[in-house]
Amino acid sequence: MTEYSSEVFDLGYQRYEGPREGRMRARKAIWIDGMRTALGLGRGARAKILPGVLFGFAIFMAVIMSLVATAADSSDDIPTHADYYRIISVILLIFSAIIAPELLCPDRRDGVIYLYLVRPLTTTDYVASRWLAFFSVSMALICSGQLILFVGLTLAADESLSYLKDNWMDVPRFLGAGLVIAVFTTTLPLAVSAFTTRKAYAAAFVIGLFFISAVIAGILTECDPMDLPSERSPGYETALEECEPRTGEVGKWFGLIDIGQVPGHVSDLIMDDESKSQVARQVRKLPTGIPVIWYLIMTAGPGYVLWQRYRRLRV
Repeated sequence: MTEYSSEVFDLGYQRYEGPREGRMRARKAIWIDGMRTALGLGRGARAKILPGVLFGFAIFMAVIMSLVATAADSSDDIPTHADYYRIISVILLIFSAIIAPELLCPDRRDGVIYLYLVRPLTTTDYVASRWLAFFSVSMALICSGQLILFVGLTLAADESLSYLKDNWMDVPRFLGAGLVIAVFTTTLPLAVSAFTTRKAYAAAFVIGLFFISAVIAGILTECDPMDLPSERSPGYETALEECEPRTGEVGKWFGLIDIGQVPGHVSDLIMDDESKSQVARQVRKLPTGIPVIWYLIMTAGPGYVLWQRYRRLRV
């Protein structure tokens, strides 16, 4: 009869005796990892270029607008916080379209998502942590530039203390408007990214959606040039505000098609400012609650789709 011999080796493994932090620690880890991914930290130099350029551009524009305010001859020439959002929002939309897929697509393509889910972590925990990570980065980007602009406008005023006293309410306004923009630019790209494992496909779809919807909305809300006076005419702005689109009375509803301006309409309401774009002029003719309701639909809808998409995943 054959005899088998065996040996037991002590490899030094020990049981973990430290604190067990549970789901909250896992959520925090995914949140931190998501922010690092969005900022390109822990990866090569190429991954840091886009976030670095965007943050640099946001701060640069705030500084330039502060310098313009210093040299302005009248209060009408002084840039506002709403103007800053109109400039930075386009860049933020492109940034969101490119970076958001980095947080979701690789985990599903490489199967890492299933390693997350074998731990005390639900799909809701995972999605919420990734969403909060990208939202945190977006809010940091938005608020850093706005705070610099507010300080610049305060220092550029003839009486800084008087300006601060008269305009301190701008801070909660631009924070509220920034919240509106950040929630939208976080949710929609992540919802699109949930349907593909290819980052390029998700980014191309979101960018295409923004630009194509802007073109269609611009065409459908365009006024007939024959109905407008010369651009140098004193009544040109008034005529442009009151003109009826070629599509008629329904044209003002077509302004809602422009996906990129959906948060901008609500932002203008919060900032008590008016955009001069033709699409915004037409949307302003709608009841005030319509742009707000449309924003909620265009934000909550993709958010629900994102959540449902991940609920179907099984380990």
